[in-house]
Amino acid sequence: MKLDKIAVASGNKGKIAEIKQIFTGVEIVSMHELGFDGDIDETGKSFKKNAEIKAKFIAEKFSLPALADDSGLCVDFLHGAPGIYSARYSGKGDAENRKLLLKQLEYTDARGAYFESAVCLYFPDGKKFFGEGRTYGDILREEQGANGFGYDSLFYSRDLEKSFGVATAEEKNSVSHRYRALEDLRKKL
Repeated sequence: MKLDKIAVASGNKGKIAEIKQIFTGVEIVSMHELGFDGDIDETGKSFKKNAEIKAKFIAEKFSLPALADDSGLCVDFLHGAPGIYSARYSGKGDAENRKLLLKQLEYTDARGAYFESAVCLYFPDGKKFFGEGRTYGDILREEQGANGFGYDSLFYSRDLEKSFGVATAEEKNSVSHRYRALEDLRKKL
């Protein structure tokens, strides 16, 4: 399937940059570049449903194929939390989210975790395709590095054998949950 232009249903600059680095050969425009600065309510109970809600909204609003990602950190000890609430876990932003996570894991050595991503490419005619991906690792006891965003500085990637916070963008994108979800989507197109 030939795509010339895709609108990204996100205001997260980190996600948009990753999508542009991973999904090459297509013009990627953010919803902000199209003139939409509002929020899209993520009322779904799964990453996949939230991705679909966001992609559908932007595809219908701008009559363009729209790509949305919903992703988050799932910690085994916390029974999958923060999960779909990763970005708003503490209600106070990335730094406070990381502090809360460290506090909740303070007295355990059970630190296994994974990032999960679901992407949806939604067309104005209602056709939709999904991709899903995960990357596995462990939650560190303290932040390492300042690269990336969100929980990256706390996530020790088993693939890279280092924190996403010290990994280069190219290294992270080669093993990330979002990369794997976009690759899964690309195969379905």
